[in-house]
Amino acid sequence: MSFEEALNLASRDEAFKATIYAMNTLLIDKGIYTREEFEALFAEWVHKEQRRSRSNQPTRDSMPCSA
Repeated sequence: MSFEEALNLASRDEAFKATIYAMNTLLIDKGIYTREEFEALFAEWVHKEQRRSRSNQPTRDSMPCSA
């Protein structure tokens, strides 16, 4: 399958995922970083996003009261 064919078949989300996959595969294969480094940074990012998401959720005290 050519790049153009793949690009036409993929949804926007799939094309984004394929781009990330290709970029990370190239960077790992070329020794720019290791799979372990990638996995550690991936887990770090998810952990930070979860903490940020939890801190942005309204607490019971900050929710408006209904009368």
